[in-house]
Amino acid sequence: MRQYPIWNNIQSCAYAAKTGKTGNKSYGVKEHNECQILIGTSASNSHEFLTHKVTHRQHENGDREYRFYIDNVCVKIGVLRKGQNEIEITKNLIANH
Repeated sequence: MRQYPIWNNIQSCAYAAKTGKTGNKSYGVKEHNECQILIGTSASNSHEFLTHKVTHRQHENGDREYRFYIDNVCVKIGVLRKGQNEIEITKNLIANH
């Protein structure tokens, strides 16, 4: 499997096997991933609900920074320091919700 700084695991009924109610797909991206969520009753009656985005940036010192946005508001930042194995969360507006 290829290595990507951002990996998306999707659990959805859209990927379910004929006998199951849920299934999964996954894919990786290198710099950013954006998803627009529409809600409504059909393709012709759908309305923008929210957009979420994940970004990845590698700093000159080798640290990697990941940011998660909802509707262009950064709600979480994680930093993987060069040579470390644990993510340091430096901002988290969604904790304990």
